[in-house]
Amino acid sequence: MAVRKLKPNTPGQRGMTTRDFSAITTDKPVKSLLISTKEKAGRNNKGRITTRHKGAGVKRHIRKVNFNLAPGTKAEVEHIEYDPGRSANIARIKDQDGQYHYIVAPGKLKVGDNVSSGADSPIKPGNRLPLGSIPVGTVIHGVEMTLGKGAALVRSAGNSAQLTAKEGDYVQVKLPSSEVRKINKNCSASIGAIGNEQHSNVKYGKAGRKRKMGIRPTVRGVVMNAVDHPHGGGDGGRHGVGGSVNHGAAPRTPWGQKTIGYKTRSRRKSSKFIVRSRHEGKRK
Repeated sequence: MAVRKLKPNTPGQRGMTTRDFSAITTDKPVKSLLISTKEKAGRNNKGRITTRHKGAGVKRHIRKVNFNLAPGTKAEVEHIEYDPGRSANIARIKDQDGQYHYIVAPGKLKVGDNVSSGADSPIKPGNRLPLGSIPVGTVIHGVEMTLGKGAALVRSAGNSAQLTAKEGDYVQVKLPSSEVRKINKNCSASIGAIGNEQHSNVKYGKAGRKRKMGIRPTVRGVVMNAVDHPHGGGDGGRHGVGGSVNHGAAPRTPWGQKTIGYKTRSRRKSSKFIVRSRHEGKRK
């Protein structure tokens, strides 16, 4: 999907680009598959900010996407639609029982195509199969990690993974981060790469466009006072991240926690399934 440039009628539109919606076939979603979101401004149930720089934004109706299409489902693609809650396009499908579902749309999926789920489904974009039934080297998306929970990995625009090997009860999948990971062969995945691959090339052009998305401004720590941030203070010059770089000061959050190199992920359960770390190429 291409990126469309806007005419520079205003200073904010000079250099601004937007998505090309020519692939979207309808603007009338299925009402029963809509969820109205309530803006929480990054606050928890006590009203305290747990995620900074969130707030305001326009009201959105998020689509209920089926990330765990039941085996045996056979459906036809009726429309390619826009979902304000995700970067990828979604496909509206109608199954053999007349029920509507939304799935993440691969790049090559078109209106009128047939989509199926199950071990005996053909290897074509949009179909969902167990990993053990997918040939080695196939490009996939919507990879399931825990059996029965539905797609957890590779769900955003332009992303894809690749099934690289099979051994026993597990298969090896190369993820977009270049990490190679073992996943149970009974977990499912969808065929093909996700569409709208030009999403990352969109230039927002002005701050107001980000505010409509619910993203508030971010102030750098180095321009604050020392009382407000560990990076702050000084005589007005630019001192780099975390004060004097020559003294080896590590960058930190406003509360003093390290931000680079500080490991936050629990490795007790999942490390044994990682065949190749996503950091391996950076160490060389």
